[in-house]
Parts: sequence; C-alpha cells; structure tokens
Amino acid sequence: MRLYVQGLKIRSSQPTRSRLMFLSTRNKIIKINMSQNKTENVDARILSLASEVTEVSNQNVPVLLLKLKEILKTTPSLSKESKKLKEDLYNYDLIQYCVLVLKQDYSRVNGGWATAAKLAEILSNCCVGLDPSEDVEEFYNKILPSAVDNLLFLGRRLQARFIRAIKDEEKSEFLHFFRTVTDSLCWLFGGHIQLTVCVLQCDHFLQLLMTDDVETGITVMSVLQNILRVNSTVLFQVDESILHCILDELVFKLSSATNPVIGNAATKSLLVMVESHQPLVELLRMRYRGLRALLSKQWTGKGFGRELGRLLDLLYSGSYQKVEMQRLHQAACLVQAVWKGFQTRKRLKKLPKAVTSLQRGFRAKREQEWLHFKRLKEEEELKQQLHLQRRRAMRIFNEKQLTLLEIVHAGQVDKHMQEMQEKSALMIQRHWRGYKERRNFHQQRQALKQYKAAVTIQRTAIRFLKKRRCIREALSPWKGPAELTDARRLELHEKIDEHLRLHPVSQLSEEQSKELHMLQV
Repeated sequence: MRLYVQGLKIRSSQPTRSRLMFLSTRNKIIKINMSQNKTENVDARILSLASEVTEVSNQNVPVLLLKLKEILKTTPSLSKESKKLKEDLYNYDLIQYCVLVLKQDYSRVNGGWATAAKLAEILSNCCVGLDPSEDVEEFYNKILPSAVDNLLFLGRRLQARFIRAIKDEEKSEFLHFFRTVTDSLCWLFGGHIQLTVCVLQCDHFLQLLMTDDVETGITVMSVLQNILRVNSTVLFQVDESILHCILDELVFKLSSATNPVIGNAATKSLLVMVESHQPLVELLRMRYRGLRALLSKQWTGKGFGRELGRLLDLLYSGSYQKVEMQRLHQAACLVQAVWKGFQTRKRLKKLPKAVTSLQRGFRAKREQEWLHFKRLKEEEELKQQLHLQRRRAMRIFNEKQLTLLEIVHAGQVDKHMQEMQEKSALMIQRHWRGYKERRNFHQQRQALKQYKAAVTIQRTAIRFLKKRRCIREALSPWKGPAELTDARRLELHEKIDEHLRLHPVSQLSEEQSKELHMLQV
C-alpha cells in the first residue's frame, strides 16, 4: 500500500489556459453587469484588482493577488463588513483565481515560494467566514474541495523541495513555507468542518504522510490530529481503505523510526484516532498483532509515557469502554489517595498544635487550682490573724479594765461602771442608727434617681414645648393685641370721661323707668 500511494501521479502544475480564459471572460461579464447595477457598495480596490488580474499574464497574477492581504486587513475579522468584502471577492472570481494559481510553478514567479505561502494564507482567510448568497453549490462542492486539493498539492511541492535542499537556510525557509501552508489548511477546515473528509480522502494528504523526513512528517501528523479534534466523527465518513492506509503508515513509522519525536507524534495520532473511532481498537488488535509488544519494548521510557500507556491500555483491554472505566477507576483512586494524604498531613500538622494546646490548657487549669488553693489558704490565715488580734485586743481591754478597777476607789466603782455602760450604750446606738440610716439611704437611692430623672425629663419637655410654641407664634400670621401701658390706660380714661361730659345721659326715676317698661311691653 505504501508503494502504491507513492506511485500515484501528480496532477499538472499549471492551470489550464481554457480555465483562465473562462475566468477572464466571466470576470469581464460580471464587471459589465456590476457597472450596470449599483457598484457604490463595492470596494474600489476590488474592482481595480479584478480588472488588473484579467489583463496581466499568468505569471504576474500571484503577485497581484497579494494585494488581497491589505484589503482584508482593513476590516475586522468575522464582522459584517468582512463578510461583505469576502462575498465581493467571490463574486469577482478573485478567490477562484487564488485557488487556481496555487498550482503554478513559483520558482518562476516574483517572490518565489514565499508568494505561494502568502497566497495560501490569503485563500484560507478569504474562505473562512464566507457564505455566498449566489452560486452556493459551486462554492461548497467545487471551490472549497479544489482549495483543499491545491493546498495539499502545494504542500507536496514544498515538502519535496525541503527534502532536496542542501543549505540550512533553504531548508529552514521551505520548512517555514510548508508549515504556513499546513496552518492555512487547518484554518480552512476549521472554518468549514465538512472539508475534513476531503482532506483525508485526498491522495496528496496520504503522500504527505508517507515521508521519512522528521520535520514535515511531524507537521502532517499534527494536521491529522487537528482534523480529529475539529471533527471527531470524520473517521466514520471515510472509506475503510483510506483508514487502513493511514493506520499502515502510522504503524510503519512506529516500527521503523527511532526518533522519539516521530514516535511521540505517531502515538498521539493513533491515540486520537482510537478515541474518536472506537472500532479501531479491535482493528488494531487484529490487523497488527505485534503492535503491543513493539510499543512496550521500543518506545517505553522515551518521554511520552502517558499517551503510550493509554494506547497500550486500549490495546490490552480490547474495548474502549473498559479502558474508560479503568481510567475513571484509576482517577478515582488517585483522587482518593491524594485526598486521604492531604487529610493525614493536615491532621499531622495539627497534632503538635493540639498537644501544645492541651498542655497549655492543663497548665492553666493547674495554675488556677493552685491560685485558688493559695487564696483560700491566705483567707484562712487572715481569719486566723484577725481572730488572734481580736482576742489580743479583748485581753488588753480586759487588762486595762482590771487595772482601772484597781486604781478606782471602792466607792467610785459603781459610778465608773455606770459611766462605762452609758458609753457602751451610746456607742451601740450610734452604730445602730448609722446602719439604719445607711440602709434607708440605699433604699431611697433608687427613688431619688427616679425623681431626678423625672425632673430632668420634665425640664427637657418644658423647654421643648416652649421652643415649639415660640416657633409656632413666629410662624403664625395673626398677632395678638399689644399690652396696655399705664400711660395708655390713663389716656383712654380721660377720653371716656370727656365723652360722658359732652354727652350726658338723662337720668330717669324709678317710676319713670317702670312706666317706660310697661309701655314697651
């Protein structure tokens, strides 16, 4: 199968002249139609570039198409303006030109293969996010698959020149161009997922994969991994023969290569394929019987043990579900082990603190008990001393009394005893009255506090009411009569007397008053 795929014929590197003439004629027709309709919404640079492309030779077309990069930079990606701009590029066949010119021989074009890499990047940027309103079937069924095919064809050319290059500078340049083309391809099928099937079914992709070169082989296998990440169900849509070819090449790389980088990339690719297409587990076990021994013997300890271990688990179990259950069980065991270890370490860290806290509490309690015992002992000693002092004072007092009795005359003893009794009675009364007054004072203190509080509240309330009354009177529009002074009162009395003097009242007798009253009745 490897020899058969390598022996496939490469398509012609030059676009047919009839196709270019057709595009040129079609572009002129579109230009005439657009001129008849409204072209104000179309960018003038697109119109100018479309007219220039139809007039120059085929070798100068790629250089002119590089202007599309500057046109695309003027609008933000994934915006309405960008979509409108890309649709205009499609309507004027500039995207179709980009697809066709990828098959030219860029050794005769200005800029060389760098121009080809830039055009590949421009083509992927133009196609991603484009959803034309016209010729939809042609775009999705012809142009996009042709773009994928031409990008892979360009990648084959760059891969061949990279392998044939002798100088390090040339090899680095061609490798950079090759990676640019593969990145553009990944960006293209990332925006149009249906193209992943076209990539895997393309003969150029298999030929790119069947290489002994390390750098380009790793890049192609990374493209395969990106395809499976973008569309995990793509292997269900691919023919079984193509799937066998890809598996044959990956297993061949694992069996023949000694470079750990190649082994790592091939192992990851196989693992991604198996995880996205579960029936491949049984196919790998039946088709490649010595694969498990080869992987465990040749690639163990090469720096990618995690992926290798997962792949070996899949091959040994024979079922993806079993491996998944084992992986979940191991993950659960690992989580439990980590959690238990964390809890144990946390407990061990807290143990010295707990012991210290226990010792501190025990010592504090013992010290409190000792202080309490010491306090009780001091109180007992104090009571004992007070008792001794009291007894000593009583003894001294009794001795003084006896001494006084000895000094006093026998006839004065009764008088002395009476005086002593009176003094004792007065002292007892004084202490009792003091105790009684203090008790009454303590009982009346609360009432006194309440009385003072009531007085304070009343004083505050009276002041508040007075302020409110003053404010109300100040705001009231009616003003009461002013108070009469003594001078004003005398003046009014004089006016009244003068009025009575000027207008005397006729005085009636009692009989005249009665007659007047009877007449009114």
